[in-house]
Amino acid sequence: MSQDVREASLSDWTLREETAESMIPLIGGLYRKNNVVLSVYGRPIINRSVIDILKAHRFVRQVEKEELSVQETYPVITILKEMGVKSCHIDIGKMAVNFRKEGNGASLEDFVKAQLIELTAQEMTDAEGKDVVLYGFGRIGRLLARIMVEKAGGGTGMRLRAIVVRKGKGDDLVKRASLLRRDSIHGSFKGTIQVDEENSALIVNGTYINIIYAGNPTEIDYTQYGIKDALLIDNTGVWRDADGLGQHAACNGISRVLLTAPGKGDIKNIVYGVNHADMKAEDTILSAASCTTNAITPVLKALNDQYGVECGHVETVHSYTNDQNLIDNYHSGDRRGRAAALNMVITETGAASAVAKALPELKGKLTGNAIRVPTPNVSMAILSLTLNKEVSREDLNAFLRDTSLHSPLQKQIDYVASPEVVSSDFVGNRCAGIVDGEATIVSGNRVNVYVWYDNEYGYSCQVVRIAEQLCGVDYPAYPLVK
Repeated sequence: MSQDVREASLSDWTLREETAESMIPLIGGLYRKNNVVLSVYGRPIINRSVIDILKAHRFVRQVEKEELSVQETYPVITILKEMGVKSCHIDIGKMAVNFRKEGNGASLEDFVKAQLIELTAQEMTDAEGKDVVLYGFGRIGRLLARIMVEKAGGGTGMRLRAIVVRKGKGDDLVKRASLLRRDSIHGSFKGTIQVDEENSALIVNGTYINIIYAGNPTEIDYTQYGIKDALLIDNTGVWRDADGLGQHAACNGISRVLLTAPGKGDIKNIVYGVNHADMKAEDTILSAASCTTNAITPVLKALNDQYGVECGHVETVHSYTNDQNLIDNYHSGDRRGRAAALNMVITETGAASAVAKALPELKGKLTGNAIRVPTPNVSMAILSLTLNKEVSREDLNAFLRDTSLHSPLQKQIDYVASPEVVSSDFVGNRCAGIVDGEATIVSGNRVNVYVWYDNEYGYSCQVVRIAEQLCGVDYPAYPLVK
């Protein structure tokens, strides 16, 4: 290798670094001042480092088979700033690639304005903030807090106002802060956390969060904390029916309740991207279903819409959860009393039958079972399906890949085609499920589709998407899906 090649490589890298550095204040300004969230092929780039931004651009080659340079996206950001767009999500990566493919001689500015014609045609106004309360602060509760603080922006979206917990022994508030700050699976919190012991509160990246100690919902008057018309997200799983969750709805300051577990009775189980349109203004109590239901239902919907699903079986290979024992001990559930970190444990799952609550056309067509395995996070669902028509492996994978990029399910379904990926590679993935294209098996109309999912973080992102719609801050995304 010649010296010229080495110098050219370093010079190119330096130029890309400098461009990414100059993008950061523009990205931050659009986010905090205008409530505009920018991404590159679904990878958010707000509050990200130079390297993170460059890696997001590098990812594009995996799906488009072409490189995407920050030199192509930087001008898009400057145009957005000049336009003064507000309250929306914009994928600058897709917009830059679309311009490359469809520009047809137009200027980039004219092309961007045409892509955002619906946004610019309406009056762009600042959204109002909406109060949110977390009831419970376990694995899901802490991730919800992280995501909502990350999305706080200028405070015009969802505002995490309070967290309700039972008071523990010792320095409860300090320990709660520590658990939010450090996570063995998801890493350190990106930001600062201050403890206000005098007022029983945490200040997280400037978001002031009251910590309310209570033994049950009926003890709390949220209006005493300045909270009004709030969405309460119950992530304890203690109450799953309308009567139990209704205790929250009866509290002063709470207008709606969202459960992070499958709801019982007539409670609507919502899988965002599939049946979120079923949420009505009169629905005061809703469920976000389970992590597995969220992972498999979008993929099943896509396959059923395209090919039709005659019948199938869902086998879930699931990481152990806090419900299991670390060492052998009594447990009310079959087999779950055996040491979680040492055994594969066969157990039941209601995910297959729960699919029908979000996707009624598959009622009675699926069976399911689960195996808990000795990993702390990231699970897999194996969809063994008989379709109504034959398909090739190549066509099936091409359809699922395209669905992950250019369909209304693009935030629910991700796609990977690497022969080297393993479960830990999907920690922190924001999609409900990730199709592993290399693992797909097809024989005529019988297919096996392997779907990875971060059963903690990916699910929490789905819960937040429901919460955003309930709070009226589910902003339009561009480019629009064709």
